[in-house]
Parts: sequence; C-alpha cells; structure tokens
Amino acid sequence: MKAIHITAPNTPDNLAMIEAERPVPRDGQVLIRVHYAGVNRPDLLQRKGMHPPPVGASEFPGLDVAGEIVETRGDCGDLNVGDAVCALLGGGGYAEYAVADAGLCLAVPKGVDMVQAAALPECVFTVWNNLFLRGELTANDTVLIHGGTSGIGSFAIQMARAAGAHVVTTAGSDEKCAACHELGAHHAINYRTQDFVEAIESAIGTERVNVVLDMVGGDYIAKNLRLMAPEGRHVNIAFLRGAKAEIDLSVIMKKRLIMTGSMLRLRPLAEKERLAAGLRDVVWPWLNRGQVVPKIHRIFPLKDALIAHEMMERSDHIGKIILKVIDD
Repeated sequence: MKAIHITAPNTPDNLAMIEAERPVPRDGQVLIRVHYAGVNRPDLLQRKGMHPPPVGASEFPGLDVAGEIVETRGDCGDLNVGDAVCALLGGGGYAEYAVADAGLCLAVPKGVDMVQAAALPECVFTVWNNLFLRGELTANDTVLIHGGTSGIGSFAIQMARAAGAHVVTTAGSDEKCAACHELGAHHAINYRTQDFVEAIESAIGTERVNVVLDMVGGDYIAKNLRLMAPEGRHVNIAFLRGAKAEIDLSVIMKKRLIMTGSMLRLRPLAEKERLAAGLRDVVWPWLNRGQVVPKIHRIFPLKDALIAHEMMERSDHIGKIILKVIDD
C-alpha cells in the first residue's frame, strides 16, 4: 500500500510517499480501505517529533479516516466487511489501509459523504469529551470557543448550538467571523482587531461565560478567567500561545471555578470506547438530522500531505483539511 512516512522528525519536507506493508488487524480490530483521512494539529506535532504515537500504534500519521471495512478479526460487534465507517485511530490514517479498534468505528451518518465523515472522529471525540463531559455544557449555558473556524472549533460551535447553548467565539479575520456566524455562533469576535475581553463584555455583560473551550493557552488564560461566571468550567485542549500561564488564584477561588483539560490520543481504549458510545447516543442523531454538518475547507491528494500541513500551520483554513487517499 501507499503511505505517508515521516522521514526525519522536525526537518523540512519530511513527509514522503512510500510503499509499505498492509497492516494486519488484531482481535477486536478491523482493516479499513481508507477513502479519506483528516488532517489534525497532532499530526503536525508528530511530524516535528513532539507527539509520538502510542505504543503499538502505526508510525504513520493520521488520527481519523473514513472508508470501507475489508477485514474483521475476532469479536467486532455489529461491524461487517463492506460497512462504511469513520474511525478514530492511534495513528496510520495517511495510508491506503488502516487498522482501527472496532469500538472506535462509527457508521457514516445519514446525508454525510465519505469526505465529511473523515472530518468527524478526532474533532467530535475531542469536543464531546471536553465541552460536554469535562466542561458539563448544558442548554442555556454561555460558552466561549476560541479558534471558531478550526476543525474542532467548527464542530464545537455547531454541537453547542445543537445542545441549546449560547455561543461566543473568536477568530482571526472578519471572513472567519462571518463563517462562525454561519456555523451558528451568536457572537464572533475578530481578535486581531478587537480586544476580545472588552468585546465580549460589551456584547453579553461581565462574568457571563459558563464554559470556556480554549486551545490557545498562554496569556489567554487570565483573560478567560476574567470573563467567566461563578461556578464556570475552563477546559484546555491545546496551547498555541504557550503551555505556561500566570493566573490569579484568588479569581478561581472567589468564583469557584474549575480548570481542567485533556489529551485524547494516549487515553486507554476503554475510555475512548465510552466516548464513542456517547457520540452514538447524542451526537450522531444531531448529524443524522443535519443539526451538525462537517465543514470542509479543502481536499488534497495524499501525496500532498506536506502542503496540507503547511496550510494548517498558517491557519488559513475554515473547517477541516482532508487528504484524498483513493484514486477515482
């Protein structure tokens, strides 16, 4: 099979198409003929030698795919050869064939094509876990979502709206803010031209944010805390502006805030399977009804994976960047 190999971590032009052995599933796993693969920021970190795959996972990058099951091994539940699925992987999505744990495979939703399905797993697992479980988002909460036009942000806006929340988001241009409104955000702040704290306080009042989904970190943390309502929940999923922050602990204590966060890739299979069960019960009905629609920015052929990474690094995209693996 063809696959994208990281030739040497953190060097220029270090993604290369190679011929590789087709992977072999273990008991409880399936082999998927990959049609499309999603591009995610952890792939960029892996390319730079900063986010190695879990023990036993493929060395090839790629955390989510959509395609057709061509082999099952052992007990795979209701999955059968020929099923169209999308799947969360520990790695290996940038290839013509990928192995997935059966419990992390999800049926392609109604009205969603293979391209859109490839955009789902990494993003919806992340949003469901962090916004809804760790952040305990409920109807009528106000949520602040940073990076509203990222892959995760585009899903977070729609999923929060589907749950009945009031959505505030930030983005880096007026065009991106307009896209956030189209996705369902009530307020979208261009952080390049406005002080997002002042703009949000002007729009909704002071200390009104119940949940923050933050992928920025650094100096954003203290600003987020200023905006939060008593009993608020602050959830970090990345730290594009730095992993370290200086905060006033008295703010957390006075408002009784909860600060949490998580990483998905290294979590045990059983925990990921519980997340998948929640997605099937809650999020898949939203997808089936068209309340959540994957936003695709651009599709690149597999051989152009490096170009796709460069686009993500520039943050030019609105929605998910996808790699096309099969040849029509």
